[in-house]
Amino acid sequence: MTAIARREEQLWSRCAGCASLLYRKRLRRNLDVCPECGEHARLGAPERLRQLVDPGSLRPLSDLLPEADPIDFVDVLPYPHRLTAARASTGLAEAVVCATATIGGHPVALAVMDFRFLGGSLGCAVGELITRTAERALDDRIPLVLVTASGGARMQEGALSLMQMATVSQAIAALREAGLLTVSVLTDPTYGGVAASFATNTDLVLAESGARMGFAGPRVIRQVTGRALPEGFQTADFLLRHGQVDMVVQRRSLRGRLVALLAATRAGRAARAGHPPVPRQEPASRRERLADDDAALARPAGPPAAVAPSPTPGAGQTPAVRDAWDTVRMARHPARPTTLDYLDSVFDGFVELHGDRLGGDCPAIVGGVARLAGRHVMVIGHQKGHTTAELVARNFGMASPAGHRKALRLMRLAARLGLPVVTLVDTPGADPGVSAEEQGQAAAIAENILTLTVLPTPVLAVITGEGGSGGALALAVADRVLMLENAVYSVISPEGCAAILWPDRSAAPQAARALRLTAPDLCRLGVVDEVVPEPSAAAHDDPAETAHRLRAALLANLLPLLDVPPAMLVRLRRQRFRRFGTTRGVNRAGVR
Repeated sequence: MTAIARREEQLWSRCAGCASLLYRKRLRRNLDVCPECGEHARLGAPERLRQLVDPGSLRPLSDLLPEADPIDFVDVLPYPHRLTAARASTGLAEAVVCATATIGGHPVALAVMDFRFLGGSLGCAVGELITRTAERALDDRIPLVLVTASGGARMQEGALSLMQMATVSQAIAALREAGLLTVSVLTDPTYGGVAASFATNTDLVLAESGARMGFAGPRVIRQVTGRALPEGFQTADFLLRHGQVDMVVQRRSLRGRLVALLAATRAGRAARAGHPPVPRQEPASRRERLADDDAALARPAGPPAAVAPSPTPGAGQTPAVRDAWDTVRMARHPARPTTLDYLDSVFDGFVELHGDRLGGDCPAIVGGVARLAGRHVMVIGHQKGHTTAELVARNFGMASPAGHRKALRLMRLAARLGLPVVTLVDTPGADPGVSAEEQGQAAAIAENILTLTVLPTPVLAVITGEGGSGGALALAVADRVLMLENAVYSVISPEGCAAILWPDRSAAPQAARALRLTAPDLCRLGVVDEVVPEPSAAAHDDPAETAHRLRAALLANLLPLLDVPPAMLVRLRRQRFRRFGTTRGVNRAGVR
């Protein structure tokens, strides 16, 4: 290609929606929205910030973090090589750009995700940067605006990436408690762990026109259900019709809508404080201030605040290491004890409670009041079954939004009654069906995670079989997390990871080993506090002995929590999950 041809190619762009050939300068003047069909092209984080904030007001926050490869992950390409390539191609340090600025004269803290950087995936560094931005908003008493664009959690960081959903959610909970506005702007695409946490658990959720959002992606849903998807499935208009967003906004109107919302919030806060809001001031020279913003985005931010190293995990037994793939198959064994089995053998006097009080009773979640050594507790768990008929009837333990909302109702009831909560986690993941998306699966999971971060009663979680992705985390934000020896806990299934990062799904055993999803691995990483040993063969070979060991572990971990004041419980739980916002203190072998 000649230099002239290359120059001509740079001047023109083809619309992904209508295939029109557009003059690039005209497209940029129209905010990268096709003037022919209205297709909203994806924006990088720097351009998004330029469109939203007042010129000259941008003050980038630190994006300097220690190099991180917390589980030494390698597929066909080592993870550090992928990070280096992403940084070179985008010019960014990570998949989010964080800053303070003003929008229409109103001060805000912003975290803007960039899909170009490893699909905008949520890893430890991204979680840490967004959490720091929320903490800055809390310190400065200003609103937080999140602009999301992500394929989900970053599988190369294993369960540590899954923990970011809780880390960021509890930072949002702190803003909610302080009466500070949080706003998320969904852009295309927003999926997985981001959708099921901070993208949907803010006070206001706006969707840019053309954005798509959901917990499971369309390809996964088609593969699992074998069904064609409805017209416009998971699009912004679909989300609006199903009550999952506050509004759908054209890009040219987005800044104006944010200004109006921020102004209303500022006026309300000023009225409560007994004085009028300060009038906003328009920038004097837009061109000069835009140049200042470009320079701010180009220069590195200051050094990050010090982050305390994570504490050593609880002193549970760490049994001999079994091959990860063998452990996955053990965790999925059809004879493995289920939640109902443990309710019969570990607890006494279980009384099941049904329904989400909104129109559904998901059979994949069972819960109710029981006794443990004479103490009343609220027990909530995933229920799979042993036979094919039971598995189908219980949807293989994959909870629908109704299931997550039933669990949420029981958690809140336990807090009001002063009962500790015990959760038993055994699910391949949340229900990936069409109806689940229509009913707000991502938001249901997000609300559970956020609520658990502030629940003023002891919470003890046990991974008893499969701990799959956000569906597992929705019951596992706890003061103490235990894990049976042959259970697994992961951000994604080995088969799913292999299908994405390896040439085919036959690499699932390799993916299982790379994900560090076994109990000993997760205990070393601090995700799990204690490993509960199983009988010499496995739980399903001696269910009675397994129940005896689980009961002893539950009592040993629950009794000390009963003496901790509620406010201290919440503070310690937040500290537990806050440490997952950075991998500092974890070496490449995953050992502190």
